[in-house]
Amino acid sequence: MINIDINVSILLKEYPFHDRFAQAAKLGFNAVEFYWGPDLVPGEAAQRIVDAGLKVPAFNLDAGDMAAGDRGLLNDPRHKDRIMQNLPVAFDLAHRVGCKKLTALPGNFLPDEERERQLDRIRENFRWVCEEAKAEGITIMVEAINGFDNPAYPFTTTEETISFMDSVGADNLEYLYDIYHMQRMEGNITSTLEKHIDRIGHIQIADCPGRHFPGSGEINYRQVFETIEKSGYKSYIGLEYIAENGTEESLAWLPQPLRRGIYLDSLFA
Repeated sequence: MINIDINVSILLKEYPFHDRFAQAAKLGFNAVEFYWGPDLVPGEAAQRIVDAGLKVPAFNLDAGDMAAGDRGLLNDPRHKDRIMQNLPVAFDLAHRVGCKKLTALPGNFLPDEERERQLDRIRENFRWVCEEAKAEGITIMVEAINGFDNPAYPFTTTEETISFMDSVGADNLEYLYDIYHMQRMEGNITSTLEKHIDRIGHIQIADCPGRHFPGSGEINYRQVFETIEKSGYKSYIGLEYIAENGTEESLAWLPQPLRRGIYLDSLFA
């Protein structure tokens, strides 16, 4: 069985943010993930998640104004106080909902500073975040994102992200592998999964092009899921795609009995 969760920051937008947790449960999911956004009230979110009986495999740390193009805060010295204030709040939310993995986006490159110097700062800040998280029993994840839509983002391929992780040297730092982003940047999805599955802490999926539901584009998701299942991967796969005609319609590919976990023989019968 492959564990599945739904990202309620990109899906279920038909509902107010905190109502999405109950809606996810009504649709048959038992796990969710989400971004740290302006609509998130940590205490209320925690209560709604608990009330809905949901698991939280992962959520994003504060990444700034993502709608305006921010992709994290760790590279910008102006956000140091904000990071230090929000990190304990995120840890508290994680403990309240039983979440053991948090995603830290590094932040875009700044235009007027040498990139190597910025990478050094990102590296040191990841070491600090990982150290703080380790004391809380939490793993940090870093994600590679496609450079077509995010040209200033530091990590746009699997290999450079893994290399960065090695340079940080933290044993609680894992790779968030986003199949949509990496299909656009490098392809070779199944070979990447086979090569790096031990470094991957979480997987997110959407089809390509368009970032819509699996089966709407060029990716052979049957082969992808078979590779994941054979690998022994035990963490979650997050649905992180754009629903053009509403979330419920976009879920037609995934029958409700499989939204708590995919059995390939049932999905592809």
